Formats: sequence, C-alpha cells, structure tokens
Amino acid sequence: MTKLWGGRFQKSAEQWVDEFGASIGFDQTLVMEDLDGSIAHVKMLGDCKILPSKDVQQILVGLEELKKRAAENELEFSVANEDIHLNLEKMLIDLIGPVGGKLHTGRSRNDQVATDMHLFLKNRVGEIIELIDLFQKTLVEQAEKHVETLAPGYTHLQRAQPISFAHHLMAYFWMLERDKDRFHDSIKRIDISPLGAGALAGTTFPIDRKLAADYLGFSNVYANSMDAVSDRDFIVEFLSNSSMLMAHLSRFAEEIILWSSSEFNFIELDDSFSTGSSIMPQKKNPDMAELIRGKTGRVYGNLMGLLTVIKGLPLAYNKDMQEDKEGMFDTVHTIVGSLKIFEGMVRTMTVHTERLHDTVHKDFSNATELADYLASKGLPFREAHEVTGKLVFLCIQRGYFLLDLPLEDLQEASNLIESDIYDILSPLAAVKRRNSLGGTGFEQVKIQINEAKNRLA
Repeated sequence: MTKLWGGRFQKSAEQWVDEFGASIGFDQTLVMEDLDGSIAHVKMLGDCKILPSKDVQQILVGLEELKKRAAENELEFSVANEDIHLNLEKMLIDLIGPVGGKLHTGRSRNDQVATDMHLFLKNRVGEIIELIDLFQKTLVEQAEKHVETLAPGYTHLQRAQPISFAHHLMAYFWMLERDKDRFHDSIKRIDISPLGAGALAGTTFPIDRKLAADYLGFSNVYANSMDAVSDRDFIVEFLSNSSMLMAHLSRFAEEIILWSSSEFNFIELDDSFSTGSSIMPQKKNPDMAELIRGKTGRVYGNLMGLLTVIKGLPLAYNKDMQEDKEGMFDTVHTIVGSLKIFEGMVRTMTVHTERLHDTVHKDFSNATELADYLASKGLPFREAHEVTGKLVFLCIQRGYFLLDLPLEDLQEASNLIESDIYDILSPLAAVKRRNSLGGTGFEQVKIQINEAKNRLA
C-alpha cells in the first residue's frame, strides 16, 4: 500500500523492515490521546480560519466515530501504517474521504506524538497519586490498631530497640508521602503542550498554540519548538519518580517477606495474596511481595534505558525516540499493579501481636535503656555503654536477659543502679519514654497518625 509520506520514494521497504521500524504494536496504547489531540488541533484550525468550518465539522464527526470505535475495541491497526498517528489518519480518510487529509495541516508527527505522551502521563500520574493516597490510608488504619503493639526495631537486621509496630508502619507512610510529592511536582512539567511546534521549526500557518492547549486542558505551551519535539525530560522524571517509589515498595516487600517467614512469624498474609508449592503441601509463599521486589528492577531498567537513548541525541527529533514509549507504558502498568497489590496485602494481613510481644521480652533490645539510665545519673555515656555491654555479656554466659539479672549483679557492675532499673528495662516503658519529636513513644506515634490524617484529608 502507498505510504502517507511516500511521494518522494520510488520503492517500498521489505515487509520485515517495515515491521522492525513500526511502533503500532505498542503505541496503539495512545489511541485516545491521539484522537483527543487531533480533535483539539482541528478545532483550533477552524477557529483560526485555516480550514473551512464544513471541513472541520466533517473531520470532527469522523474523529468522534473513531473514538467510539476505539472505546469498543473495534479498530484494527496495521504495521504498514507504522504508528498510531498514520493508522488513525488512514482510518479517518477511509471513513470521510480526502478531507481527512487536511487534519495534518500545521502539525507534524513529531509534535503529535509528544502531545500524546504528555496527555498520557498527565492522566496516569493523577491515577498513581490516588493509588498512593489509598495505600497511605490503609497504612494509617493498620497503624491505629497497633500503636501499643510492641515490636523489635532493627539495625543491621539485628534487634536494636523496642518500638511501636505502628511506628514502623508509619515510616512507610512518610516515604510514600515524599513519592506523592514528587509525582505532584512533576505535573507542572508534564502539563505543557508541544502541539503546534511542527517537525521542529513551527509552521507558516497562523495557528494558535495556546488555544489548542486550552482545548486539551494544558496549562502552558513550550516556548521553543525544537525543545517541544525533542524534550523527553518529563518521561525521564516520571521514570525516576517511579524508581524511587519502587525502591520504597521493594524495601517494604522485603520486610513483609521476612515477617511472614517461620523464623520471624510476625504477620500472616491473607490467602488471596499468597501462593502454594507444586511439591511441598505446607508452603504458603509471599509471592506477590516477591514479585514487587523483582519488578523494581524492570522499572530501574526502563529509567536507564531512556537515559541511554537520549544522552547523545542532536536536536531535534530522531527515530531513537521511538524507544521512549514501551518503558513508560511498562512502568505505569508495573507501579499501578504494585500499589494495588500492596494496599491489599497490608489491609488484609494478620499481625501476630503475641509473637511480637514475646520477641521484645527475649532479647537485649532494652540495653540502651540501661546505658541511658546510667548516663542520666551522671556517668559519662561511653562508660555507661561499657558497663552495659559487660552486663549483656554476663547474661549471654548465664543464658539470661537483662531483666533476669538479680539486683546484686547489676549493682556490682555499677553502684548507680537501684531497684527502679527493672521498671526502666521494661520494653513497654522503654517505648513509652521515647517521646522526642518523631520518636516511637505512643504519644508521638499518635501525633504522627493525626498529622498523616490531616494530610490525607
């Protein structure tokens, strides 16, 4: 078949070459954005008297019919027409006749595709922000249930100090809050219209780019036509923000995996977010958490892929930029799915509060309390640290924990220790007393939760 751009060519490419160069296999994802962009463009052409109103109305009727068919999955795309833009233009011409060819007046596929991707991300980033918001609400709901649930806090994956389990959950709330802020901030760089920039130099037609942008709901237009068609910063930024989000989800996934193991047994995941083994009947695997941890790598890869594509491109448009879409589509699909899965996992998980309680009573995570106690009585902290360390070693030799040591053993280590030490060493007291701003003390955790609720409201 004849290409819509084929007037200058004397022979056609072989089919396999067409297939290699075509993007319709993936950029058909942009079908609605492309049609919306075309509707705005032709309305602007009519308003600016570049096309007669009867042509504009005929084209609009055709485009609306294509939108209806697209919504019902009735459009059939062809590799021979390369991409979503030429496929839809050919369909329009077949539908309404040669007047459909006037749609491309005053624009290029270069500004057309850039417009489509701005529209696509503008819509999807809003959806992602809503999903983060929903996940945060679930975290707050779980945290409210577990303000006074004691749990071991870790550093180096070694038990460090007792904490409120809610405090641990809320740490992820604040990570997600930063992620949400980054996506919010990126909208002002997504919400810019390239439409009307042409191939790279603008157009001789008396178009009104701001009018077209208004039709599409953009708040601004690119000031430079070359920048408009070659800019992919907004996609790189989206992929970067997505990578940070996935890093946070992956960290949480790792903890979910650990917590649900027999060794930890802090939580149990709902059956609907777990899988079994084909050979070991007893297994209940946290596969969804593992998948999210694994999918983090593909999101990182999409970011590095696009950075590599654009790093040496001269202005303005180059065919390399066709590689900007699949990673973007894949990342949207991945993070939307990951957020939905994670929200469900956390909402339905069972927290083993008794197991957590037993854990903090059978370790040395209260050792800092003893060191702080001695320091509060005037002993230099470094000396208090050494005294406490020696007492921990004594406990290990005897098979005790600090709360098990007789008072005389404690006082032999330091005459500053009095009988009130047993109250101080209580994990419950240890957590309650940590009421510095942002600490794990129950009152501080409640303040955090209230602040989180205010932000979500």
